[in-house]
Amino acid sequence: MSTKTHTELVRRFYQALEEGDYDTLTGMFHPDFVFYPRIDSPRPGAAGFIDAEKKHVDAFPDIRLTVIDTVAENNKVGAYVVVEGTQGGDYYGIPPRGAQMRFSMFNLFTFKDGKIIEKRAHYNRADIMDQLTDGSAA
Repeated sequence: MSTKTHTELVRRFYQALEEGDYDTLTGMFHPDFVFYPRIDSPRPGAAGFIDAEKKHVDAFPDIRLTVIDTVAENNKVGAYVVVEGTQGGDYYGIPPRGAQMRFSMFNLFTFKDGKIIEKRAHYNRADIMDQLTDGSAA
């Protein structure tokens, strides 16, 4: 598949995630898919990814995932994404109080057989928690 096709799949990935459409996301994953929320913390399979991401998405009912830029080469696509939303649910033990959250992240996707076989996430969870607690989490 082409880098253009891979990049379009990444954009559809973020649209489905924003909509909480986990069935569509699952269909994008290769059977050997592995998600790395941190460098040495693999979560194999679609269920590992969905379990991790639901904690983020469900806490922000109005979440917006805006792909600002992508870089693609061979079977890899990097995506620079801005995430915004209003906290409406529990986020890692922080109760909802309507706080606004905005942060950027970079994710690296690897493809095999037209599906996402690996996703590596790079973001600062402490930054998010700081925004939700007016700095008291730092």
